[in-house]
Amino acid sequence: MALYLSDIVSVSGKPGLHKLVGQRSNGLIVESLDASKKRFPTSITQKVSFLSDISMYTYDGDEKLEEILVKLNKEALGGLTLISKKSNGEEVQTFFRKLVENYDEDQVYNSDILKLVSWYKILKDFVDFDNLSESEEVEEKKAAKKAGSKAAKKPNPKSAPKVQSKAKGGIKKSGNLKAG
Repeated sequence: MALYLSDIVSVSGKPGLHKLVGQRSNGLIVESLDASKKRFPTSITQKVSFLSDISMYTYDGDEKLEEILVKLNKEALGGLTLISKKSNGEEVQTFFRKLVENYDEDQVYNSDILKLVSWYKILKDFVDFDNLSESEEVEEKKAAKKAGSKAAKKPNPKSAPKVQSKAKGGIKKSGNLKAG
């Protein structure tokens, strides 16, 4: 079963990545993507980041994590050797420059790049990188279409601006006022 990045989260204070499996009134229920498959609820104090919302700084703006992971997958399949935690700073920067040439070296730290590689090593077993961008776009279009159809079904009668009528002391819609 292939997962989408919108279903995968990083939880502060917890190692690795987690799959969203449910919601509670005060948090989420997530399941670890490692072999333990441990489920636990997140608390309000923990920061939860969906991978679909993460991007990395470039000199031209931001580049979504999804795009970088797709590039990393293509390079890894093409024979690019992944860096390890023991790599020195120059090796880490050279490696990432092959993926994102114009990344902002002042805002993207070596630890961020190492985390990206460790996430890729976890995700390669769960995510279909070849169809990742297409599947995410399809999901977004479905959500937008669903939201649009709900808005079309329920017109908002309170959408016209309201003004105070001096004569009756009530509130009237501006479309009912007469000049003069």
